[in-house]
Amino acid sequence: MTTLTIGQPVPPFELPATGDKTVSLADFHGKKLVIYFYPKDNTPGCTQEGQAFRDHIQQFEALNAAVVGVSRDSVKMHEGFKCKQAFPFDLLSDADETVCQLFDVIKMKNMYGKQVRGIERSTFLIDENGVLIHEWRKVSVKNHIQDVLQRLQQD
Repeated sequence: MTTLTIGQPVPPFELPATGDKTVSLADFHGKKLVIYFYPKDNTPGCTQEGQAFRDHIQQFEALNAAVVGVSRDSVKMHEGFKCKQAFPFDLLSDADETVCQLFDVIKMKNMYGKQVRGIERSTFLIDENGVLIHEWRKVSVKNHIQDVLQRLQQD
């Protein structure tokens, strides 16, 4: 599988999501899409990141941008996480890592002194026509939302 590069159309994909639905890239045609990949529901960094997107959702919407979160957790886990945190956007389940591999976010990481395979916190910005226009890799949660909003305002 080829890795996506900036300026390249994102291949069509669809994943099961919260709200008992399937979400596809085509659902966002005509809007910018902020897709953020995170390691695990209900963990401190992932909770903070989701809360930051939640707390700024009106700014994203004002910039014609939708937000979705993706991890390998099940839709059932996502439902609980979304409800507990009152996220106003869908969480997508990529249990088989198809979309994670498309965006090349599965990496070997050190966790408590052991090598584990997992999602590297990453965010991607896709334009109204499905073209990848920006990426943030190895994301640090602090100030990340401001970086994404600033990039959106430039378009």
